[in-house]
Amino acid sequence: MDPQCTMGLSNTLFVMAFLLSEVLLTCMEAKNSVTPARGVQWCHQSLLQPLIPRLKRCFCLSHWNSWDCAAPLKIQAYFNETADLPCQFANSQNRSLSELVVFWQNQENLVLNEVYLGKEKFDSVHSKYMGRTSFDPESWTLRLHNLQIKDKGLYQCIIHHKRPTGMIRIHQMNSELSVLANFSQPEIVPISNITENMYINLTCSSIHGYPEPEKMSVLLRTKNSTIEYDGVMQKSQDNVTELYDVSISLSVSFPDVTSNMTIFCVLETDKTQLLSSPFSIELEDPQPPPDHIPWITAVLPTVIICVMAFCLILWKWKKKKQPRNSYKCGTNTMEREESEQTKKREKINVPERSDEAQCVFKSLKTPSCDKSDTRF
Repeated sequence: MDPQCTMGLSNTLFVMAFLLSEVLLTCMEAKNSVTPARGVQWCHQSLLQPLIPRLKRCFCLSHWNSWDCAAPLKIQAYFNETADLPCQFANSQNRSLSELVVFWQNQENLVLNEVYLGKEKFDSVHSKYMGRTSFDPESWTLRLHNLQIKDKGLYQCIIHHKRPTGMIRIHQMNSELSVLANFSQPEIVPISNITENMYINLTCSSIHGYPEPEKMSVLLRTKNSTIEYDGVMQKSQDNVTELYDVSISLSVSFPDVTSNMTIFCVLETDKTQLLSSPFSIELEDPQPPPDHIPWITAVLPTVIICVMAFCLILWKWKKKKQPRNSYKCGTNTMEREESEQTKKREKINVPERSDEAQCVFKSLKTPSCDKSDTRF
């Protein structure tokens, strides 16, 4: 502990006034020797700046609740895990815990843990920290378990030495705790199939992270290029855990329809960059319009051969049928001619037979029935 700062408030103010008076006198002398502007600048840089840390330290050790005394130690821990809040007490005089009062408090002066003369004291511990802390006397560190987002902020370790005359503060340590929660790996979900205009609607989402991410985008990688698509990030925060869920919805067009493509979703925070699993798109080769000429060329000879075969079969069938029909027709014609001749004969022969009969009958009576006899 700095011996120049072990004083009461009145002594501190007296020393500060004395130092400031000396500074003012020196500045007045500098003002007469240089221009006013340069004199003020020299006074600030040469006298005031070296005194500020020393005055600040004296003021801090003289006051109970002084958060701005020194730059806090930056500490990071993860959601639902454990944070170490160090005190960094050197204990150069090898004081025992039974002589000390050690406690941690947050920026709202709520006590996390108190060790009073070597024993933990729970009377002053706030309810939201009850059962969540453990003190390590070897490292003078307080462990805060089951971290929540609400636990982020400033913490202070204060050590008092109990003397017969009262409590004297001998150490103070400020810490600033940041609570992080890793977002899940971004996930790509297609909303629609690839359209005729060669684009696809998709959603990219990531959940349960903190703090709020800076950017979310989609990368489209082809054989020859990489294109980034930015979208409006939709975010929602849980009222209890204060964790964020984020997503974007995009219509991604395909610049090159001749090659396969891969889509990635990228989530950027202040410290990390998360990539989704690759979402591959394999495009089919565009089909040319149907060509009817080869089809006709292949079918037409077959049709011609079938027609020719049909005609040949029909011709052979008719040829086999034709002799029988002509024979039948000739037979019918001959039969008709014979029947006609028979009818004619009947017409001719019937009278002849009757004349002959008459002649025979008459010859019996007269000898002049024979015509040949009459000619002789």
